[in-house]
Formats: sequence, C-alpha cells, structure tokens
Amino acid sequence: MMLWRDKLALVAVLFLLLVMFCVFFGQELFGDAANSINLGARNAPPLSIGKGWVFVLGADALGRSLLARVVVGAQNTMAVAAAAVFFSFLIGVVLGLIAGYKDGWIGNVIMRLADVLMSFPSLLLALIVLYTLEPAVGNVVIVLAVTRIPIYIRTTRAQVLEIRERMFVTAARVMGASSLRIVLCHILPMAMPTLVTIATLEFAVVMLSESTLSFLGLGIQPPQFSWGLMVSQGQNYLGTAWWLAFWPGLAITLTATALNLLANWLRIVMDPVQRWRLDAKESKNV
Repeated sequence: MMLWRDKLALVAVLFLLLVMFCVFFGQELFGDAANSINLGARNAPPLSIGKGWVFVLGADALGRSLLARVVVGAQNTMAVAAAAVFFSFLIGVVLGLIAGYKDGWIGNVIMRLADVLMSFPSLLLALIVLYTLEPAVGNVVIVLAVTRIPIYIRTTRAQVLEIRERMFVTAARVMGASSLRIVLCHILPMAMPTLVTIATLEFAVVMLSESTLSFLGLGIQPPQFSWGLMVSQGQNYLGTAWWLAFWPGLAITLTATALNLLANWLRIVMDPVQRWRLDAKESKNV
C-alpha cells in the first residue's frame, strides 16, 4: 500500500481520521460537557483528574472542560472549512473549465474577474465584508469561498489549456464528441488529481483563515465556538492559564500540518513522474 510507504503521510491520515471522528461523534461523546459551567473548576490546570476525566486538559474561565470544547469545537471549524472549500472548488472548477476550453470574450471576462478578486488580499477582503455584514456562520462560509475561487479558476484553466491539445482530445473531437462530453469525460478526469491536491492545501488555508477571523471576533460568534474563538478567549489568560489558548492552538497547528503532509503525498501518488519516490523508499526498506 502506497500510504504505508510514507510514514509521515500515514500519521497525517490517522490524525485527520481522529479529527473526523471528533467532528461526527464529539457531541455525542461529551454531551453538554463542552458548555456546562463549573465555577469550582475555573481555570483548572491540565491533569486535573480529581475534577473528572473530562478536565484532563484543564478548564476555561467558566470551568468548562477544554477537552470537550476542543473535541466539539472541531465540528464548527471543520464544517466551515469544508463548506467553503466545496463551494469554491465547485464554482472555480466550472468557471475554469469554461475559461480554458472556450476562447473568446467569455473566457476573458472570467479571468478578469479572477484577477480582480486576487488583487485584494483574501483575509483583508474577508475582514471588510464581515465588518460590514453580520459575522454569522453563513457569511463566513460565503466570504471564504469567494476569496478562494480564483485559485481554482486559474489552476483549472491552466490544466485545460494543456490537456485540450493532446491527441486523445483531438481524436474525440474528430469522432464527433460534443464539447460537454469532451470536457467532462476526457479533460476533467485528467485535471482532477491536481485539483484534489490544491483543494487539500486550500482546506488548511481556509481553516486557518476561519480561525483568524474567529480570533479577531468576525467569525463564529458565542454561544457557538470554534478553535479560533477558543484561542481568542484564552489570550487574556496567557500569563496565568496558558492552556486555555494552547490546546485549541495546538489542534489548529496539527490539523494544518497533517493536511499539508497529506497534500504532498497526494501530489506524489497522483503524478506518475513523482511516484518513483515511494517505490524507491520501499526498495530501500527491503
């Protein structure tokens, strides 16, 4: 198995599976522990086993279990990132396919729109829009999706421009295949490996952007919470209760690192030219 040959990628996948388990089953596992106030455990340090196993990572300023909040908070963090990546991927790939396959004013308009969006720093644009609008979850998803669309447009267009000149595309065109069939059945499958790798990297970028917006108070709002909001709430206690910001910050760092390792592995596996690296590792181990 190719994943077994790359130990770092294997560890990254196992960690991401743990995060996904927290996303889907964290609420059922901890129930109301993430929101239950216990002033007797206020700012309890890590390994406070005497207060219950849920306080193994300590408690926040209201005595809520940090373990429960980190696990349950993964749901909001991952949900926002997944929704933003899905919509930006879908819209960006469709527009990129059109811009790459169709010459003329349509492609030019799409690329100029992408250039306009890319001319603004994505985080700055998100801050301006969310400061103007209500910082709700839906608005955060929309803003993050819109700011990442140009990445997929430019990447998809570059792939289409190269693939559409290959012999099998020309043969399909000569045999009378429609443009839609050529794009969906011949060009898109060839471009998908690169797009999946980009989407994996973008997931980490969007997750960090959401955490940044929540840290600045323009992302997810209380009583809902995410890892970024937990870091924001713990920054005032760094001198006395460092664990309030440390654990959610560590979760963000480890998840982003795991996503980058996974994206690097996908890039190698999906590229036959690069796949020899994994084969070389296996031969060396043998």
